Amino acid sequence: MKKNLALALSALLALSLAACGGSSGEVVNVYNWGEYIDTDLLQQFEDETGIHVVYNTFETNEGLYSRLQSESYDVVIPSDYMISRMINEGMLQKLDFGNIPNYSLIDSKYTHLDYDPEQAYSVPYTWGAVGIVYNSKKVDAADLGSWDILWNPKYAGQTAMFDNSRDALGLTLKLLGYSQNTTSKDELRAAADKIIEGKDNFQGFWMDQILEKLPNEEILIAPYYNGDAVTMMEDNPDLSFYIPKEGTNVFVDAMCIPTNAKNVENAEKFINFMCSTEAAAANADYIGYSSPQREVFEQLDDAVKNDPIHYPSEETIAHGETFLNLPENINEYYNELWTEILR
Repeated sequence: MKKNLALALSALLALSLAACGGSSGEVVNVYNWGEYIDTDLLQQFEDETGIHVVYNTFETNEGLYSRLQSESYDVVIPSDYMISRMINEGMLQKLDFGNIPNYSLIDSKYTHLDYDPEQAYSVPYTWGAVGIVYNSKKVDAADLGSWDILWNPKYAGQTAMFDNSRDALGLTLKLLGYSQNTTSKDELRAAADKIIEGKDNFQGFWMDQILEKLPNEEILIAPYYNGDAVTMMEDNPDLSFYIPKEGTNVFVDAMCIPTNAKNVENAEKFINFMCSTEAAAANADYIGYSSPQREVFEQLDDAVKNDPIHYPSEETIAHGETFLNLPENINEYYNELWTEILR
């Protein structure tokens, strides 16, 4: 979601990985969210396979979608609703699961979901939920529980909003009692107006900046993803996290192979590697996100298994919504509203 890395750093990473690639000249081009992988695993994959990884990052699902119109990657890791859109538009190819045997380790509760009902195009990478991260020493307990804390005038200039339309409008729709997958322009208009109403309360519309500003106490409250909340809480023990009472987005990000991929066999090997218990466990520990890999979950300490931040509860999942792909006219309306909001 989530999870953005400075483009300069991703460029340096891509160059360094390419420089130390295997002698065979084999390559796999991976496009992922920033700060969303244990980079030691990239070197381990190279050492084991002789395939070097060219690794780059994107900031939003929409940015990934746009980039794929003109660029070729072998493995991409979009979120659920974007996977659905890309399937519908012929941008992803069906996977040969015979070449991805570790797929059998993915828990079935994270497969065959609405965004890929046949489970033909994707392999779950992580899952999680969106909530509120706040400074427990400086935010009154009586103000907690709802999305409306972002609009609370008591914290004017000390809150922030997502800098992407689907997440920002999504949480606001939940606050207003609407579905995050609504196709009602009136409901979307109401959500946009609510965000515009809060612009004086928000210090900014951000993604990766939230990862710095909350731990540094430059802001006190912001929406973010549970995995990154874990990381921020490690950086600043005064930070806490809750899922708002109105419900939230429960997301799945998954590994896919674009239709125009040039190194399909290498992509399959990379996906299979990332599904192995060793790699998936190391990755989950590093990035803080919930793993859909069955053996990884089974080997966790009970404290982590039962921690609703690391692994959101069944109640949270049941009360949440997974983003679905929306009709094209609604996607266009999102763009219109977002342009107006940021004006």
